Amino acid sequence: MRALALSEIEPQRLTTSAKAPKSPQGLEFGALIGIRGPRVCPRPVADAIVIGAGHNGLVAANLLADAGREVLVLEEQPEPGGAVRSGEVTLPGYRHDRFSSFYPLGVASPVMRSMELERFGVRWRRHPIAVAHPGPDGLAAYVSGDPDETRASLDAFAAGDGDRFARWMEYWHRVGPRLLDALFSPFPPLRGGARLAAVLGPRGLLEFGRLGMLSVRRFGEEEFRGEGARRLFAGNALHADFMPESPGSAVYGLVLCGLAAEHGYPIPEGGGGAITDALVRRLGARARLECGVRVERILVRGGRAAAVRTADGRELEADAIVGAIDAPQLLGELVGAERLPETTRRGLERFQWDNSTVKLDFALSGPIPWTAPGTERAGTVHVADSVDALTEATAQLSRGLVPRRPFLVAGQYTRADPTRAPAGAEVFWAYTHVPREVRGDAGADGLTGSWDAREAELIGERMTDEVERLAPGFRALVRDRRITTPHELQEQDRSLDRGSINGGTAQLWQQLVWRPTPGLARPETAVPGLYLGSSSAHPGGGVHGAAGANAARAVLRTRRLDMLRRPLIRR
Repeated sequence: MRALALSEIEPQRLTTSAKAPKSPQGLEFGALIGIRGPRVCPRPVADAIVIGAGHNGLVAANLLADAGREVLVLEEQPEPGGAVRSGEVTLPGYRHDRFSSFYPLGVASPVMRSMELERFGVRWRRHPIAVAHPGPDGLAAYVSGDPDETRASLDAFAAGDGDRFARWMEYWHRVGPRLLDALFSPFPPLRGGARLAAVLGPRGLLEFGRLGMLSVRRFGEEEFRGEGARRLFAGNALHADFMPESPGSAVYGLVLCGLAAEHGYPIPEGGGGAITDALVRRLGARARLECGVRVERILVRGGRAAAVRTADGRELEADAIVGAIDAPQLLGELVGAERLPETTRRGLERFQWDNSTVKLDFALSGPIPWTAPGTERAGTVHVADSVDALTEATAQLSRGLVPRRPFLVAGQYTRADPTRAPAGAEVFWAYTHVPREVRGDAGADGLTGSWDAREAELIGERMTDEVERLAPGFRALVRDRRITTPHELQEQDRSLDRGSINGGTAQLWQQLVWRPTPGLARPETAVPGLYLGSSSAHPGGGVHGAAGANAARAVLRTRRLDMLRRPLIRR
């Protein structure tokens, strides 16, 4: 176990240096905000304990510290960041994002904007094309920073689809900010919902409600004539654990395409870990962050969460505890099912995880030779031949089969951020989903889901084959490759249970008032004093910080109510 102070955080790495890092303006950061050195908590008691130093936990800690609360953050891993970390996982000089990689919500979310990450060292970089979906026809549908270029890419599949896409982007520009404001607010989103309703009007609300139930396949068939726009929306929707036929998937496709058109898919210079470094810098000496500390139990006394017990035998008391970890771990393991109401126990028994994930990181000697023009300038690339191919892969997943031809979400960096790799080289990653419980293999390799060294290589080869089909000569560029299996993802972040990266399914039955279990979709749990602030909570996965912010606001709101009640009780 070690405690991390502000003076230990430098851009993109954790060190033991006692020198404060430089701010973007060249000033010593500690001097800039009046910090003279690391603060040591004088007692094992805090106003709030935050379990988990992923981005949601760090956002919660920042907001609590902003309100003057004494905060202790406990992180099981040896460094903060959760699923927002970077490092050299292949060869020296190649810097990889170990989990999450592209951050449209990092610049669009009201919560993340309020963190002012740029003030604390984040330098955003954008590719000319945010996201591309090439196909075997030699064409790519994509969202470019230039709307005319986007139109041309879609018109190549069917004349007029570019204008149809542009009309949807006009709709997004009108509706999107209000939608995000409502989505990332505590539930029910009264203020944000009222603003959204005012923009839409009565008729527009009916249409929006229909859109919210529509599958992305049906949306594509209704709105576009060509395969390009259809697979562009469907590929974006399948960042979550949908099939193209899943109700509600159309909205996911619209949100991600809208964000791509409005903000691009930005990346922090030097790696996604810059986001974590910035959040830790912002927190500074106003809180204590301890890494390498595993919480084994939440102690309930007098009917409320009162303390945590750590693996090193300490009992740390707090007025409030925020769990920025997955809901089954927080409630089922740390609290214990025996202390939960029957309705919560039943809800946890029905909790559904999203699919597991396999991730590949590549160190390449040069740029990828994509056949479809435009793909080489994109940051995010979707690899699947068509919407039908997406349906085939996800149908196999739903049957518990490892897909014969997996759908890949992939990323390439150096056109936007040359610091990621040696000159002339490329850093590349791709991930795909596999079943949590493997019942068979739709391919010919006999994969069982053990994900031992043999099976890791086989699924890695299957994924590499998919890239090679769209970029002949890709294999010849590979200098090194690292395969991360579902089990390894969980070892690196326990909330990525068996490689599930969304904190639970994004299907309609586990969203809004049903996330993580049927209730009010608020961070308060069945245990007073305990709050859920992870992607298992509303509004779900993504690096937007809303779940952590909602938990922190609930803590502050409860504290204010308690203060108001005390004089009445004394009377």
